Amino acid sequence: MLEIRDIAVHYGRHQALDKVALDVAKGEIVVILGANGAGKSTLLKTVAGLQAAVHGSTVTLDDHRLDGLPPHKVVEAGLALVPEGRGVFGELTVAENLAMGAYAQRARGDEARRLAQVLALFPKLAERRGQMVRTMSGGEQQMVAIGRALMSAPDILMLDEPSLGLSPLVCGELFDALEKVRDTGVGILLVEQNARRSLEMADRGYLLENGRIVGQGTAAALRDDENVRRAYLGAASAH
Repeated sequence: MLEIRDIAVHYGRHQALDKVALDVAKGEIVVILGANGAGKSTLLKTVAGLQAAVHGSTVTLDDHRLDGLPPHKVVEAGLALVPEGRGVFGELTVAENLAMGAYAQRARGDEARRLAQVLALFPKLAERRGQMVRTMSGGEQQMVAIGRALMSAPDILMLDEPSLGLSPLVCGELFDALEKVRDTGVGILLVEQNARRSLEMADRGYLLENGRIVGQGTAAALRDDENVRRAYLGAASAH
């Protein structure tokens, strides 16, 4: 279980996050919905150790404190981030990018089995293991980024806008893959612009506005909430 408590982040005088708290269990998908600038990316970066939080903020994974740890130690603890923009190594091949993901000590010794899982999840990568990543489409690069994160053997996988800029067909493939990842027991914390599709596959969700959690509930309850429908789904309630 990933437990986030009282996360606060300041950029100068601007408070980007204000006492954010949420949980993600293994084997569930939790989506964070919010407008641009709400603090979603800042939250994921803070949990991943890429952004410093205010003293008193805590992040724990299976009762192990992660707050204050450098990013590579966070990965070793079992938490991986696929950032917005993917962050793949364009001059390396698919196989080399995936191998980089298995650098963490926790992932060593099981690389072959995990690689087989990733290639089964994304068959296109199996066909293109020797291809240089910068020559691939955006959707294929996103598959590389997710596959690389999975190679680190995470208990919790965080994704920041994975469908951004991708075609509806490729988005569908990615979301289907994330559901399969959830079925393996990995917990997923998802920031996603496609609120409708993410709520269809998520178990629970949180609403983030101006750096604060202003609502939460099951995905079904959020889908049926009139305010959520108006703000994020582009429709008023049918009731």
